[in-house]
Amino acid sequence: MTDLTLIPATNAPIPAEPFIGKHLIDGAWVESADGAWFERHSPAHGDLISRSAQGGVAETEAAIAAARRAFDAGDWAFSSGADRAKILLKVADLIDEKRDQIVLIETLESGKPISQAKAEIDGAADLWRYAAALARTMHGDSHNSLGPDMLGLVLKEPIGVVSLITPWNFPFLIISQKLPFALAAGCTAVVKPSEMTPSTTVILGGLLQEAGLPAGVVNIVLGHGDPVGALMSTHADVDMVSFTGSTGVGKRISAAASETLKKVSLELGGKNPQVIFPDADLDAAADAITFGIYFNAGECCNSGSRIIVHEDIAEALTEKVVALSRRVPFGDPLDSKTQVGAIISPEHQAKIDGYVKQAVAAGATLALGGAALDLEGMDGQFYGPTVVTGVTPEMPIASEEVFGPVLSVLTFRDMEDAISLANSASYGLSAGVWSRDVHICLTFSRRVQAGTVWTNTWMDGFAELPFGGVKQSGQGRELGHYGLEEFLEVKTVQMRIGDTRAPWVA
Repeated sequence: MTDLTLIPATNAPIPAEPFIGKHLIDGAWVESADGAWFERHSPAHGDLISRSAQGGVAETEAAIAAARRAFDAGDWAFSSGADRAKILLKVADLIDEKRDQIVLIETLESGKPISQAKAEIDGAADLWRYAAALARTMHGDSHNSLGPDMLGLVLKEPIGVVSLITPWNFPFLIISQKLPFALAAGCTAVVKPSEMTPSTTVILGGLLQEAGLPAGVVNIVLGHGDPVGALMSTHADVDMVSFTGSTGVGKRISAAASETLKKVSLELGGKNPQVIFPDADLDAAADAITFGIYFNAGECCNSGSRIIVHEDIAEALTEKVVALSRRVPFGDPLDSKTQVGAIISPEHQAKIDGYVKQAVAAGATLALGGAALDLEGMDGQFYGPTVVTGVTPEMPIASEEVFGPVLSVLTFRDMEDAISLANSASYGLSAGVWSRDVHICLTFSRRVQAGTVWTNTWMDGFAELPFGGVKQSGQGRELGHYGLEEFLEVKTVQMRIGDTRAPWVA
């Protein structure tokens, strides 16, 4: 694959000492009671990047207890929207100030390109500012049409203690899709970042302290899903769990949380289709398809991992995508020119490659790629841009989440065929349609089973618009005012005015 665009090692300086991460519990930074630690090496460079305290039951229970006390005390829950907004805005300013530090550690721990990390941190700061605006505009309802002697009020109150469990692919952005909205609502929180990318969440904890957030309102426990995440999902003092990650883990969390009937919000996997009709702008579609499959090395729930293209234009569109794929710079994530970095772990790289080999064995064709990359001076795992044609719906690569830089190409004959293929997967996170005919776009948008539909674009995102999936892509919504509503309970208050109630007992 020498005709690809590859970026060798830049020899950019990597910190000589690893980042040290501790738990944040009730306003104090603490090590684990048993002295356990875990390490993270760069998936691109192999260097030791961070050492983190490995939490267990003791730390998780202490964090939940701190969040419970802070909520029940009422100081945060009943603070004014203006006071909460002031802190959220300060956090956003601090994110801007500390951006370079956050960007570097995120790049090194995750393997994503540094240019992408910068954009994500900027986007995260915007989410904190948007949530601050929601804190000041949150309100309930009143009903004065119940008769002359009754007034009805609908109050919106914080749900309580929330467990926030975040993944490794967008560690700082995804916690910023959850935490500021929970805080704007008046909740307290226990946060567990992925053990593969814990450090930027630790940095965020320091920014929260610097912004003046009261002790115990946000607590951070580092460690693995078992026991930390499991206890956060089952503990009776937790009122809600918000999880982003795989569908398999999401199902287990939902089952575990059912024992205490706590609310669960899940943002899970996707096998997102882009459907391209014959009248589409093929150059624009090809560029967006290329972006959609290689962004974050395809390690993205919104990855446009399968295209469903009309059979009359399939060959022409595939040629355009393959040509563009060869021009996408893969390589050292510390180089500003790189657009695709490293795969998160050797195990995940093997899983990606397994899907490709399985598809080829079943009769699919490699139009491009299908192999790991050996990059000069790099001691990590990289997978080349891969386009697989001749894919049929029964192949796992057509319906299961590969989570890598691998595009599956399927073809269709008419609208009914396209809708059937688009809805054939068990997922329903996002979908796209390409056509110059607005009627085609609207018909597809209404009939496709997805939480987000893009027309003639892919993966645009705005803080104002809700995000989430249907079917096995999850439940609940993040972002927009719906993202705030997730963390609120509705309470009805019925008030009789004056001494007007007729006696029931004569």
